[in-house]
Amino acid sequence: MKLMVVVFLSLSITHGSFHDFKIEGLKGDVISMSDYEGKKILVVNTASKCGYTPQYEDLQKLSKKYADKLVIIGFPANDFGKQEPGTNDEIAEFCEEEYQITFPMTTKITVKGDNMHEIYKWLTTKELNHFSDSKVKWNFQKYLINERGELIGVFSSRVKPFAEELIRAIESN
Repeated sequence: MKLMVVVFLSLSITHGSFHDFKIEGLKGDVISMSDYEGKKILVVNTASKCGYTPQYEDLQKLSKKYADKLVIIGFPANDFGKQEPGTNDEIAEFCEEEYQITFPMTTKITVKGDNMHEIYKWLTTKELNHFSDSKVKWNFQKYLINERGELIGVFSSRVKPFAEELIRAIESN
């Protein structure tokens, strides 16, 4: 009986697909990844005071250009250089005023270390995502999820939203 309980608990915290996750949105809504089945998802850890922050502009353009096949989700995090110090309200205001962001944004989370959010544990652990192990090295690192909720690509912060390698992965079937 104890073994069954342990196995059950283990299964309850293990996600087989990215579509199994839900997270609170920046404005208190719930973002359910299952709502995006059939589209690719580009996960980006964001920060408002980073040298890569101007990528927001192209992420918004990318979101509009590929609206029929791609959803971008921003995950604000203050893990690198304290470059996302704001509250959720301040982050939302910054994104709207400076970059007119319309793609979903989550509440501020942690993307590394002991308090890493479970979504990022899945993204960075091959045992869970069945693709590769990775470490989030800086703000604006990108993870591409396919239409079935499978991780298919990891792109460094230096890879711009319209970089050929990222566009090729978005357009692939």
